[in-house]
Amino acid sequence: MLSFERILIDGLILSAVATLIMLASMMVTPRIWLQDYPKPIQNQVPPKSEDEKRLSLAFGIPFILVLVGGPFVLTALQAARNPGAITFGELFLYAGGLALVFNLLDWLVLDWLIFCTLTPKIIVIPGTEGNPAYKDYFYHFRGFLIGTVFSAVVGLAVAGIVWLMI
Repeated sequence: MLSFERILIDGLILSAVATLIMLASMMVTPRIWLQDYPKPIQNQVPPKSEDEKRLSLAFGIPFILVLVGGPFVLTALQAARNPGAITFGELFLYAGGLALVFNLLDWLVLDWLIFCTLTPKIIVIPGTEGNPAYKDYFYHFRGFLIGTVFSAVVGLAVAGIVWLMI
């Protein structure tokens, strides 16, 4: 039987790894995440260079692997630990819950607290200093809603694949 505590702990671990990847990339250049910034900020700077596109892939692939591959591996492990005793619903709640934990932390801590409220220099793209879009809380709330749907889709897909495997 899966517990909320297990989802929270495993989700926090995945979130920590994903956040470390994001922070490491920000230290290289925040422009790696340009496509995720509000449009007024994107419109204020030139598009990504070829080097920035390569860096986006170099950081983006591990980031996506953590956010999608992590729930898959952990859900498969949960199923293996509970052979014949775990339901599809439990697999869905576990996998989707892992993704939702990251989505919540991304929204409340990374987006609202750090991006909108504190706005440290490490996240400010050169040439966009003082842009009011850095304080656009609604933009990030909308991203949270999209991320919630993404969490459900990840949960459904992972649960389905794992269910077929067991």
